Order: sequence, then structure tokens, then C-alpha cells
Amino acid sequence: MTEEFTVQGHRISDLAERFGTPMYLYDGDVLRDVYTNLRGGLHPGVDIFYSAKANPNVSICAVLRSLGAGIEVSSLTELITARKAGAGPQEIIFLGPGKSAAELDACLEHGIHAIVCESLDELTTLDALKPPADVRVLLRVNPAFTAKGALLSMGGKPRQFGIDEAAVRGSADLLKSLKHVRPSGVHAYMGTRILKAESIVENTRGILAMAGELSSALGFPLDTVDIGGGLGVPYFENEKDLDLAETVTGVNAAVQDFLERRPGTRIITELGRYLVGWSGTYVTRARYVKESMGEWFVVADGGTNHHMAAVGIGSFVKRNFPIRSLTRYNEPAVQQYNITGPLCTPNDVVGKSVALPQVRPGDLLGVQRSGAYGPTASPVHFLSHGYPAEVLVLDGEAHLIRSPDTADDLLARQHLISL
Repeated sequence: MTEEFTVQGHRISDLAERFGTPMYLYDGDVLRDVYTNLRGGLHPGVDIFYSAKANPNVSICAVLRSLGAGIEVSSLTELITARKAGAGPQEIIFLGPGKSAAELDACLEHGIHAIVCESLDELTTLDALKPPADVRVLLRVNPAFTAKGALLSMGGKPRQFGIDEAAVRGSADLLKSLKHVRPSGVHAYMGTRILKAESIVENTRGILAMAGELSSALGFPLDTVDIGGGLGVPYFENEKDLDLAETVTGVNAAVQDFLERRPGTRIITELGRYLVGWSGTYVTRARYVKESMGEWFVVADGGTNHHMAAVGIGSFVKRNFPIRSLTRYNEPAVQQYNITGPLCTPNDVVGKSVALPQVRPGDLLGVQRSGAYGPTASPVHFLSHGYPAEVLVLDGEAHLIRSPDTADDLLARQHLISL
């Protein structure tokens, strides 16, 4: 008998029958283990904030919040999600390069821990709102030094994020002119998908040193320093797991050095992909298997409309996420297949030349390590397919945490004009 993939004792065939496909399936045990392993190793002076952008499902946020994570948000809806997930105001920070007036107002209304300002103009805009004196504002700084090891750089080069370090150093007069806002910390985020411990440690030391220098030079306190994160998840061949022990040892040493000189500063690391990426599997069902000019294709019921990350956003070279047959989980590979979805575009290819056991119509396939940047970072409305179901298995029980879109859902916000 073919042995199939299971999650906490649930057979994938049973979950697919109950919730339908395509779906995102999250293993709550993995979600917890990743967080607790990291939390257990990190310096107690470092607070972990979950970057909701990686997977903003309220139940995913709630699980991480229940473990002690704060939540970093970048939109009004993410802010509301964080509150619904149980995060108190002081466990939320808000960042993003283009906050709306409504979002700034919401930050003030909820009294969150910090608003991260990403431009000097945003500082003056916030000042004009006359926020209460206790509102904490962090300056997001684009450092002058180059990011190390990031497969997608967010700082250390021309970017729309944050304020160039040189501009911050030259902002003394502007900061003095503000009547209601006084910076009280620094935020920097160098990049994402970093898989080398020494790079994360070097980035951390650089950010902490820069924060201290800016505070001293410009005369603002350092209540909070956000050292970013960027811990990566290996997806592709030849990528190795991040050495977590080496990472936390180096980060802890850097943080300890800093806190000995500046005790009382709250250190935050914000992580999204690393916390949730491992736990998720994108599950699709093969509809058709066919050969075209010497290549085999599996046409599945879901594709890049739900998993754009698997196409390699930001990558020049298309490589495959780990893809397995969930129906024949332990059978050896016998054939290479191109795994495609239902879209009417040749670009709807989730995996090319994937070595798999024989695939038959009706088989279930899984794109693993897919807990981050899934449906909410994908063109889910292309061809009006809508969102897939999302299922979380927690403490042995399978929960539907997002219903799949229906045709009525997709049409509900459209308006038919009279002709």
C-alpha cells in the first residue's frame, strides 16, 4: 500500500477530501517548534516580533502571539489583525514606506509601541498630527554599509525604504524643529533570506553601532533598536540550512555588548519567513498528466495564482521549491514532470523538471516550506480563481482558518452598470 503524507496523524487524502484543494496546510507543531527553538537560544533582551506580511492569517498570528511574539504590521488591516490575534498595543510596531493618514491615525489611536518613520517628510507629517508626547517614533535608517548575505537586499543601497544614514546625520535642524515628535530609537532591515550566520551577526553589529552613533550625534534616546532579521529558509538545491546555534551565539554577543553600554534599550528582531515558512505546504491535486514534445506535464488545480513565491520573485534564475508527491510520499522518483496550474499562461509553472514518483490524475502534490508569502503575495484573482482554503493542524485538530473564495465572494464587490 502506498504510504501518503500525514500531518499530526491526519492523512493528506482525508484533509483534502474534507477541505478541498488547492489549499495551504500548516503544521502547528512545526510553527511552535521553530519559534520556541529560536526563543530559547536568543538573548532574553531581544524581543521577537512576527512580520505579519509573511502570512497575515489571524490564526497564524494568534499562535505566534500566544508563544510571546510581538507583531510587526505594515497596513491598517494588519494592525487590526494583530489586535484580533491578541497582541497588546505595546507588542505592535508599524512600518512601511507609504503609510496613509488613516494608518498614522490608527497607530495613535491604538497606542502601539512604535511608529517607524521611513522619511523625514513622514516625520513632519506625523508631527503635524500633534501626537501625544508618549508616542514612540523610530527612524528607519538605510545604512551606509552594505548588507551581508541577503538574497534580497532591503538596505545598504538605493532603496525606497527608510532614510539614508547620511540624511539622518544631517537632520539635526529638522529634528529640533519638530514640536510634537521626538525620535527615540532606530530601525534597520538589511535584507531577507540570509542563510549565513556570520552575515546576520555582522549586520546586527553594524546596526547596533550605527544606532548608538546616531543617538549620540543627534541627541535622541535609544528606547528601542530594531535590528531587523532576515533569517532565511533554504528552498533550492545547494542551499543549506542556517546554522541557528552559530547565529544566536553571535547575535547574543553583539546584543550583550550593546546593552552593557546602553542598558534599558529594548532590542527587537523582526522575522516573518523564518518563523512560518517551514510549517506550510501548498497542496494541489493533479487533474491531467500529459506529454508534450518529449516533456511531461502535470496540470494541477492550483498554481502560481496561489504561490507566486515558487516562481522565484526577485530571482534571475528560476529554481524549484521542494515539491513532493503527497499521495506517494515515500516512493522513489521515476520521472521528471513540469508542475503547472490552471492559468491560461505558459508562465503558470510551479516547478520545472521535478523528479517524482509516477503521477496519476487525482494524486496530491505538495510544495513544501511554503508557509510564507503564499496566497497574500500572489495574484489570487487572476482568472477569478480566488483564495484557496487555509488549514492549520494544531494539537492534533485540523482547523479551517480561511475558507476558499466562491464565485459570489469574487463578484460581491463588483457593480454591474445598467446598459
